[in-house]
Amino acid sequence: MPNAKVLSEKQAVVAALTEKIQGAAAGVLVDYSGIKVSEDTEMRRKLREANVDYSVVKNTLLRFAFDNAGLSELNPLLNGNTSIAICADDPVAPAKIICEHAKKFQKYFEVKGGFMDGQVIDLDKIEALAAIPALPVLRAQVLGTMLAPITSLAIVIKAIAEKNGAPAEEAPAEA
Repeated sequence: MPNAKVLSEKQAVVAALTEKIQGAAAGVLVDYSGIKVSEDTEMRRKLREANVDYSVVKNTLLRFAFDNAGLSELNPLLNGNTSIAICADDPVAPAKIICEHAKKFQKYFEVKGGFMDGQVIDLDKIEALAAIPALPVLRAQVLGTMLAPITSLAIVIKAIAEKNGAPAEEAPAEA
């Protein structure tokens, strides 16, 4: 039986991990055995830039955290070397970056499973999430879709005005 100090430290780690998992938009579990330091450093840099928390966690501690968070369905995946990528605000970011590196390092970097909004998701859903464009790209696409009819209308009105012989003038800028 561990001493009281070690036990309290582990309980604090489990509590913090449980809080991260419950507050996460999504998370991905990875078997990272055999990845080189340079490859891991590159991946961690990309994850940090995307505001994704990536860490290697002992399976036992992760099991307790999953049980506390209501994700005990992920417990069978907790064997071997396990790391977890969690993002609180963007559910696509962990899946996108992890799947990108899983394709690059197929021999020794494998996606085990994941969760999104408190629900367990399988590998197919993780790959589908990874295929979704990044949030800024999606926002730009929506904005472009909304502005397209307005832009088309402006072009048509300008063409009609030029056809009728009235020169199209630039509107003065408002102060």
